[in-house]
Amino acid sequence: MGVQQLKREIKVYFFRCLILTVKDKSEMRGQIIRKIFVVLIILTPVFSYSGCKKQAKCGCDGDVLFTLTNAQSKVYYNDTGTNIFFTTVDNPYATYNFCNPGEMFHKFTDYKSGDILLVSGHVFWECNYLYQSSNYSYQSYSKVYMVQVTDVTLNLYGKK
Repeated sequence: MGVQQLKREIKVYFFRCLILTVKDKSEMRGQIIRKIFVVLIILTPVFSYSGCKKQAKCGCDGDVLFTLTNAQSKVYYNDTGTNIFFTTVDNPYATYNFCNPGEMFHKFTDYKSGDILLVSGHVFWECNYLYQSSNYSYQSYSKVYMVQVTDVTLNLYGKK
């Protein structure tokens, strides 16, 4: 074996090592990219979860859901004025209980129970309805609200 042959074998050996190193590096790069991709798939839901949605506080001192302004409503009450509730003409399935029946009862002396009146006020969730509805998987069409009533007037639409 001559020096030329030895030089040639050394060149072939280093060339093979160089090719294997390049091949190994590309395989390792592909494995690293695959591992990073798997980690991202696992961690993406963790960072994208924004937490629990805040549930509105219920009752008359809770969070205001919406405000009624002169909503046409059928108002019902007892003789003592301790229980006053209404349903709107637009949605007869929702029941609105007064938060302040004692303050508003004097406005009903001229009206009968079941008359259509215009009601204004701030609407809140009713606590019993909210707790009971959270235990069932189906949604009910009838909803129950509490209303801090600010004004009740007669509906004069179509009257002279």
